[in-house]
Amino acid sequence: MDRPPTGGVFNVSKRILMGFLTALFIIVHIILCIGLTVLVLLHSGKGGGLSDVFGGGMSTSNLTGSTVVERNLDRLTVIVGILFAISTFTLTFVLS
Repeated sequence: MDRPPTGGVFNVSKRILMGFLTALFIIVHIILCIGLTVLVLLHSGKGGGLSDVFGGGMSTSNLTGSTVVERNLDRLTVIVGILFAISTFTLTFVLS
């Protein structure tokens, strides 16, 4: 009966794959971190904010509520926040 060796090539390739996946998760986590920071800064506060630069303040009436741009910015921020939380937990389990 020929069995593959318990060490050697299979162990090395597994370590290389895990190192690659860990590096990939860290890169994705950093991108999500920067993206979430930018999205939060784009939200308008009490005095306007950076979202006015990209068309968030083009509404002529305050009776309509938030504009389409602000709603889409909110949705995108929530999605990136959830992905950031998932990547945080994933990195916690992978690196522990």
